[in-house]
Amino acid sequence: MRQVVSWATDACVGFVRGCVVVVVSMLVPAVWGAAVTLGIWWGAGNPWSWVAPLVLVCVGTLGLARPVCRMVRHLVARWTATVVPDGYRQAGPVTRMSTGYWWNGFGYERTKRDALLDQRWRVRWKDPANWRDLRFTAIAPLTAGLVASLPPAGVAAAVLGLGSLGQGESGPAGRVVGALGLVVALAGAPYAWRPVEPVAVRFLGPSPAMALADRVDELTAQRADTTVAQAAEIRRIERDLHDGAQARLVALGLSLATAEKLMETDPDQARALMREARVGAATSLTELRDLVQGINPPVLNDRGLVDAVRALVLDSPLEAAVSADVRLNLDPPIESALYFGTTELLTNAVKHAHATRARISIARDDTAIVIDVEDNGRGGARVRADGGLAGLRRRLAVFDGTLEVTSPAGGPTRARMMVPCESL
Repeated sequence: MRQVVSWATDACVGFVRGCVVVVVSMLVPAVWGAAVTLGIWWGAGNPWSWVAPLVLVCVGTLGLARPVCRMVRHLVARWTATVVPDGYRQAGPVTRMSTGYWWNGFGYERTKRDALLDQRWRVRWKDPANWRDLRFTAIAPLTAGLVASLPPAGVAAAVLGLGSLGQGESGPAGRVVGALGLVVALAGAPYAWRPVEPVAVRFLGPSPAMALADRVDELTAQRADTTVAQAAEIRRIERDLHDGAQARLVALGLSLATAEKLMETDPDQARALMREARVGAATSLTELRDLVQGINPPVLNDRGLVDAVRALVLDSPLEAAVSADVRLNLDPPIESALYFGTTELLTNAVKHAHATRARISIARDDTAIVIDVEDNGRGGARVRADGGLAGLRRRLAVFDGTLEVTSPAGGPTRARMMVPCESL
């Protein structure tokens, strides 16, 4: 009985999905059919009768191609959890130059509005994905749309065939047509919509050239981010050295020079200066160790990522637990990025979310290292363009890593860092 109920449910759901696929895939052919109908109605004798149908076909096809493809991607992702990347070109930043004009990547405009409008149209019409979308609107009706139309067509044939029997208009032929239509509808309903997934994956994904161009743009942006981050880190180290250890070492040298002069005339004062110099040297050593800790923690080199995170938790005001049942052998740059990423997430949990407890999970799958950080804070965390989470995302992107943050209002906040790594 359960199998019958399950099959009936699949048949109903499949029938509805098949109808949706038919409607979506046939939108552009419907425009073509309307154009042909308009041309026939206008009359072939009129020499201008082809203008309106041609305009309708061009405008309708170009206007519907991208919405239809986006709708198909959305349906495939919702029904099968298969994400088909769109590969559309993204508009770059619009920058105001010193001359007062706005540069949009293609030309100069007097106002920001004109620059954005010009950029939007140039990106849209120069995008090679337009040809891919137009190709899909021609292929989909003959593939996924045609197969998905079998159950609705079967239902229509069954209604017409069996309905004609009730009116006495047909004999065995109507009975056969109705029975065949019913069999086609019932047998094909659970499966007729499924070809939309392979068709979308095959014809809607970005081409190798588009993927390569996007990858080049992504690497260019990552290189720029890395250069900026390195420059900022160097400036921070220089500032910390100049304001901290360097100043103390200069003072230490002056104290030692003064103590040397006072050694014979005022030994007590010289000993006092020596004691102050010793304290200054210890303080400078502590500051240098803190500086090294901020660059590359020694515990990370000595004991690895898992133990370094456990040591980090011990110094955190949060009541945190670390679960890790794996021993990792990661490259030092990846370990450093994940360690400082965990530090950033714990700091945000204390500073912004006012959390009291946190849970850190370190695991791995076949090709990646995954770190989940969850806290009981007030939530509402967002990845802003100039925020710390955006910087962390850019830092992980250098290694093709990702950062996913789920933080509803009221909490909890869950952050997942994932970095592909074959050295596991």
